[in-house]
Amino acid sequence: MAALGCWCYVGAMGAVAKHKRFLLRLVISLGIGGVLAWAMVSGGLPIIPAQRAFDRMASWVVPAYCLSLIGVHLLRALRWRHLLRPLGDVPTRGVLSTAWIGFAAVLLMPLRTGEVVRPYLVTKRGSVKGWEAAGSVGAERVIDGLVLSIVLFLALQLTTPLSPLPDQVGDLPVPVAMVPKAAYSALVLFVVAFSLMALFFFKRAWGVRLIRVTVGLLSTSLADRVAGIVERVASGMAFLPSGRHLVPFLIETLAYWTLNALGLWLLASGCGLSAIGFWEACVLMGCLGIGILVPSGPGYFGTYQLSVYLALAMFVASDEVAVEGSAFVFLAYCCQVGLHLVGAVVGFIIDRLAPSRPLAENLADPNSLA
Repeated sequence: MAALGCWCYVGAMGAVAKHKRFLLRLVISLGIGGVLAWAMVSGGLPIIPAQRAFDRMASWVVPAYCLSLIGVHLLRALRWRHLLRPLGDVPTRGVLSTAWIGFAAVLLMPLRTGEVVRPYLVTKRGSVKGWEAAGSVGAERVIDGLVLSIVLFLALQLTTPLSPLPDQVGDLPVPVAMVPKAAYSALVLFVVAFSLMALFFFKRAWGVRLIRVTVGLLSTSLADRVAGIVERVASGMAFLPSGRHLVPFLIETLAYWTLNALGLWLLASGCGLSAIGFWEACVLMGCLGIGILVPSGPGYFGTYQLSVYLALAMFVASDEVAVEGSAFVFLAYCCQVGLHLVGAVVGFIIDRLAPSRPLAENLADPNSLA
């Protein structure tokens, strides 16, 4: 009985510690989002636009943009199957349901802690192991970042920004010139990240030795554990040498980002932002993709809006940014958040129709990986 009591006590303390960590992340996340929202409103960049911001908006634009987002959401989820196939068997239904639930988790959970949900849940839908699934998600993120950075780099060469670039966005003293600098820095970062990813896959033994030598200076047991995790995560990149898996994934990734940019172009046109063409929309998309990598409030709140405002200010006059631009930012944000939530609901419904145990029953502890 005493042993059982000790076990219950340890378990309860662990649960309390987990809740405290989650609450701390939530408080930090809400604080970041609140500060950014205050800064934007103080700088004349509305979170909720005035009625006149919608005066030039076409009636068809929101349904059309939402239709494009459905295609984006479908492509984004389905392409993951190419990375999972070398690791084990996961039904397409399972890929869709776990991906859509996982995307909503990343959106809603503080400081991107929802990233662990997708690899954890997919282990309940097939024979893929947790750390290998985590490796596939990490590889997907790196390749996405690299592709998006290359698209942003090309788009900056093919567009004509305002000259000189404004030294503020609205009344917010943030120089727009930081956008190209951030874009080039991101390209370098993701090239390095992709190179390291490939190095750890193709030269895994070298990577494991490096970890044992460096981390081993602190603790041999810790070094062994980290090396084991790295080895299993690297196994999740088994798609790299396989053209049968890598090529279709890259084709669907390019289709996903192209449709994303077309949707933003469509929305900008429908909101009356005539200065935004396809390549300008690619710049908006690239800035947004890089911006939401920064930890922010739940729903990317704050960083999402500020990233798009900064990109708009490269091509659109200041007074237009604060009016039609605010309608564009508001609609893009609401449509994307709404679709993520709808996608999660559809994911749960799809999962409920599956013959095996529903994923909802496995959400109790998304921090553990098999």
